[in-house]
Amino acid sequence: MRNQHTYSIGEASAMTGISQRQLRDWEGKYIPKPARISVGERFYRRYTSNDIRLLKKIQENLAEGFTLSAAAQNAAATKIYQEEAGHEE
Repeated sequence: MRNQHTYSIGEASAMTGISQRQLRDWEGKYIPKPARISVGERFYRRYTSNDIRLLKKIQENLAEGFTLSAAAQNAAATKIYQEEAGHEE
């Protein structure tokens, strides 16, 4: 996450159309847990450009009629977000 822009859960939600509640629910089940930063005693989720691409692909798959589980598996398998990992914004 060093030297790359990251996004808060609110920003990730706005960028993908996935509610913050859904993002929290999906963590560890359908999507990898996002990085976290600590500010005092609080920890905040930080999503990378990679994470955003994955979430958008999941949304596309859901719109095509996939179940959530299948949408997440398909998105992870497409490597859309993996291939661009070295080219973070």
